[in-house]
Amino acid sequence: MAPWSVERVLQLAPDAASVKAGRALASAAKWPVLGASADAVWGACQGSGKAPYQTVVELAEPAFRCSCPSRKFPCKHAVGLLLLWAGGVVDDADAPEWVGAWLAERSARARRAELKAESVKAPDPVAASKRAAQRVDRVSGGVAELSVWLGDQVGRGLGGLERGGRLELSGVAARMVDAQAPGLASGLRRAAQLVGRGKEWPGKLLEELSLLHVLVEAFPRLKELPEALAETVRARLGFVTDTADVREKGVRVTDRWLVAGLVDDEGDQLITRRVWLRGLGTGRAALVLSFAPLGRPLDFSLFPGSVVPGTLAFYPGALPLRALVVEREEPVVAARPYGDSVAVALGSYAAALALDPWVERWPVVLSDVVPASTPETWLLSDVDGDALPLVSGFDPLPLLAVSAGRPLTVAAEWSGAGLRPLSCWDGERPVLL
Repeated sequence: MAPWSVERVLQLAPDAASVKAGRALASAAKWPVLGASADAVWGACQGSGKAPYQTVVELAEPAFRCSCPSRKFPCKHAVGLLLLWAGGVVDDADAPEWVGAWLAERSARARRAELKAESVKAPDPVAASKRAAQRVDRVSGGVAELSVWLGDQVGRGLGGLERGGRLELSGVAARMVDAQAPGLASGLRRAAQLVGRGKEWPGKLLEELSLLHVLVEAFPRLKELPEALAETVRARLGFVTDTADVREKGVRVTDRWLVAGLVDDEGDQLITRRVWLRGLGTGRAALVLSFAPLGRPLDFSLFPGSVVPGTLAFYPGALPLRALVVEREEPVVAARPYGDSVAVALGSYAAALALDPWVERWPVVLSDVVPASTPETWLLSDVDGDALPLVSGFDPLPLLAVSAGRPLTVAAEWSGAGLRPLSCWDGERPVLL
């Protein structure tokens, strides 16, 4: 496997402290043992104790092992080791016994998992049907309750939610969780965060509650809706499509996929990674999700700024956006892609909303945009004078440093909150933001 770029290595680091510590360890003098193979990179780093820390990275997943006491994944030693490898310092070598034993153990564990999965009995279709019917009944109850509650709010006016509204919305959200309708609960929690924030909060709250109302009205009519739209409604309510079904029945699209950028959202116990792809031949957008417990590494096989030839299987829906990677080749570094104007990007977003009004985020690639500012916010402006505001809290300094007044190609995530740049191109070189 070709060495990764420095940017790809640093993206793996769990925090800024690990980046700093990893850079400090990226000196061959601190590693009396270094080696690499097609499967792994390893080394022994001299620490404060007598015995050096043994560090190994399996490249495919990637996976990490280090004898240091750190609970971070990857630890600073793994980051430093990969930085050395990225810098061309690590030569190919035969793996020592401790590396081979760990790789063999991982391989055996994976094989046992495969055998276990193959031996699992097929679910009882009668029991599965009964559970599905019970859930539909619970969701129906939750939908009916929420419909009444929404009608009450419109009847008495949203201004009454200014005091105690967040608590009330959170309580209704909890009842939707009990009703096994997590999609409704998420919408109510988003609505709760809008109460009392800014002068325009009643309008934004009404918009969020209106989308919930459309879901509530659509659920009892699922059998009347076109199949694709019915799948979208079910997904927005929180019904999950099995990944095996997606792999088997999902619409497949083969292309050269630009990995435009990624975003990690940290919850109470889980990190969600959104990876945005764009088909260079089809122009099709795709979203690949992965999840991991806090402190554990996420899938990093799709690296921003690369192009991955492969095939995706899309989840069903009126706007098929989420996808699984079913086949792929080795990624290559992406040249600067062709992008759109602000007007074209907004047009694609409008077309997406027409198919799925619950779309929360939409990927865009903008050409020839420059960072600019107003007294209120930062934005990206194109050659036609059209501009999109950046999300609140986004640090514009990296964009300004790369641009230096020059137009850029920027891949970003657009939502009602604004534009969130994910990557840009300095000439032909991709830069993560």
